[in-house]
Amino acid sequence: MIVVFGSINIDLIGHAPTLMRPGETVLGSKLELTPGGKGANQALAASRAGAEVRMVGCVGSDDFATQALSLLRETGMDLSGVRRMDRHTGTALIIVDASGENMITVLPGANSRLTVTALQRAGIEANDWLLLQLETPLDGVIAAARLARDQGAKIMLNVAPFMDFDPALLATIDVLVVNETELAGVLGMFDAPALSDRDGVVWLAEKLEIAVVATLGARGSMAADHGAVVSVDALAITPVDTVGAGDTFVGYLAAGLSEGLALKAAMERASVAAGLACLERGAQPSIPERGAVEALLVARQ
Repeated sequence: MIVVFGSINIDLIGHAPTLMRPGETVLGSKLELTPGGKGANQALAASRAGAEVRMVGCVGSDDFATQALSLLRETGMDLSGVRRMDRHTGTALIIVDASGENMITVLPGANSRLTVTALQRAGIEANDWLLLQLETPLDGVIAAARLARDQGAKIMLNVAPFMDFDPALLATIDVLVVNETELAGVLGMFDAPALSDRDGVVWLAEKLEIAVVATLGARGSMAADHGAVVSVDALAITPVDTVGAGDTFVGYLAAGLSEGLALKAAMERASVAAGLACLERGAQPSIPERGAVEALLVARQ
């Protein structure tokens, strides 16, 4: 079982030829409304990858709540850990340009009410995986990691969106997942020397004594774990929309590790899934099903 403790949002996505600069108005072309939130995105990705998933999070008492949960509900995942609160459902305002790059502002709403109490009520057991992000209050994330550790569960942390946090959180986890910006941020927390991405991943893995996985966009992904370093190529694609690709990678990675795949094999599947997600619009609608990912993996061999 993968237990996802995290955010549930509705995404308002505007499409424009370019991303705006401060004070600039850009005329766009289309507005879309889709389910999102890093927690929910990663839960859906893990579920579409074939894992048994329980979502723990908060939504509002508004109409957005039903829409935000719609695709999660379609998978049949356990939503008993999702609570309705007296605030608006978390909302992400997203602008995507013609090249697929994006800018995002998140209004947390009900997500700001998520505490470890929700995880205590939902339950987590030994041999489960707890999947965490930083889009909900840090106190709750830290307490959830401690609770999961006490129960004997494995813990994966995706430090997104990056912000300053108590480094003690990293002492409770098994797998750290970062992108290039987040990698630099975590290295900065430890006053690490100037390092390449590869050396930075190795440095962190050795310092923290955990597996560190970095996604590097078109350069693929790499990881270091107890002295072993692995690299995986990205799909050669022209992206349509990169929103949700990172969450797709994380959810698929968690699913692979939870079913016993070796780290490199789990990364290979996650990389293909993330690449396919870039070929469709929207965070959750773009997440591919396991069958499509495995078919492409076979074709690449």
